[in-house]
Amino acid sequence: MKKTIDIICVGEMLIDFIGHEINTPISEIENYSRFLGGSPTNVAIYGAKLGLKTTLAASCGNDGLGHFMIEKLSKNQVNTSLIKKTNDYPSSVIFVSKSNATPEFIAYRQADYHIIEEQIPDSILEEAQIFHTTCFALSKNPARETILKKAKKALQLGLQTSIDLNFSEKIWPDRNEATEVIAAYLATKPLVKLSDDDCFRLFNQIKSDEEIIEYFKILGASAICLTKGKNGVTYWDSQLGMIHKEAPFVKNIKDTTGAGDAFWTGFLYGKLKGKEPLECITIAQKTAAIKLQHLGHFPDNIQLE
Repeated sequence: MKKTIDIICVGEMLIDFIGHEINTPISEIENYSRFLGGSPTNVAIYGAKLGLKTTLAASCGNDGLGHFMIEKLSKNQVNTSLIKKTNDYPSSVIFVSKSNATPEFIAYRQADYHIIEEQIPDSILEEAQIFHTTCFALSKNPARETILKKAKKALQLGLQTSIDLNFSEKIWPDRNEATEVIAAYLATKPLVKLSDDDCFRLFNQIKSDEEIIEYFKILGASAICLTKGKNGVTYWDSQLGMIHKEAPFVKNIKDTTGAGDAFWTGFLYGKLKGKEPLECITIAQKTAAIKLQHLGHFPDNIQLE
């Protein structure tokens, strides 16, 4: 069957209200700008901007914010046919501080986790190459059950699964439940992206790169990218083993929100283009650097090659 979708992204679609003042706590921020956000949403948009065919399966309120989000996705050439607009819940929003480090956030979750099985027919999965989701998306039902079921189906159909383990105890207070659900998803042999921050929040302690890689490798990850901000990336797969790649220096950082999503989009882009892992990481670092130098979304007409 001809593949008409490069990446199907499943999960949170929400509004990020990003504070204007930099390195200021949310308690003191007076003004915010509105951006379309959510990690899978970002990957869908960034992928489309790199020329990939992306589809987003998500849920939003049948309200002004929902209409704004769908319009924005359509403008960016993301297929929105799997997005459900619900009258039962308003669209989800997150308030985020603008920061040079890890931003502070407050989440008001409503419609985003009401993703149901009917939204993702097997016939659509058959058309895709990569099935991508996040820890955030797996944190609540019905989205969790839907995603686990569809990821298993994706594996059966020969898709490559993928996950951003963007764990936060604010979003998912039950760590034990989180580790069980993550283990269930990792049984689909996904490409795994996680950051030092994610690991610290998930394990509630500092672990070495070796321990982290070993933990996810045993659970079934087929490749692992452990991002370390300005300290580069530790990568593992069964062919290469464990390697470390330094980060390029990025001057004039304007906005860290979405940089991890830009990194992962670049990595998946490389995979889809049949590049070697090291080249995938180089592309990923380039896309992250581009994002860091732009406020809000990724710029248009990026020539990666």
